[in-house]
Amino acid sequence: MSIIEKLAYSHNRRDEIPNQDLATELADKNDISSIKQLVENLNNKNKNIQSDCIKVLYEIASLKPELISKYLMDFISLLDNKNNRLVWGAMIAIDHITLEDPKRVYKELSKIISAADTGSVISRDHCVMILIKLSSLKPFEKNSFELLLEQLKNCPVNQLPMYAENAMPIINETRKMIFVKTLQERLKDVEKESQQKRIEKVIKKLSK
Repeated sequence: MSIIEKLAYSHNRRDEIPNQDLATELADKNDISSIKQLVENLNNKNKNIQSDCIKVLYEIASLKPELISKYLMDFISLLDNKNNRLVWGAMIAIDHITLEDPKRVYKELSKIISAADTGSVISRDHCVMILIKLSSLKPFEKNSFELLLEQLKNCPVNQLPMYAENAMPIINETRKMIFVKTLQERLKDVEKESQQKRIEKVIKKLSK
């Protein structure tokens, strides 16, 4: 049975369980050959097959990013694809493999951020996670953190509490003041009380 025959689309399934199961199987077996076939079929003429392939690939990336990292530039090339499913799926994969190849991810930040700024919420979510991860690494921390602050300043209000919470582990004494100031300035844009409380909780923890 070919790898395509194992995808959800080939079983006339609309749920993602077959793709998730396949990802687990390939990760457990370190099946490099099948992973290569999935990457090749990201350009399949059938969009359903494209979508299934990217799903399996980013699920593998979440389990064993080292199996996927060599295909970083394939994912980068998808960031301006007309198929939005491929764009945000690629962003998820890039997020998962950032710590495997941070130097190359860092070099592609301009394209990553552009895709996030013009794309879906999912794309922006994972772009922010990429910036958080790069901000934790000394060679890339300064510029990555500045770019992260820009995302916090301009992101949709609904996403702000989650981004603030996710960034907390990388906020050291040097970064604390500017990070808290950025959140305080954005509080005026937040109308929902539940979101205000989450942001205020982050500010309070960092202000101790």
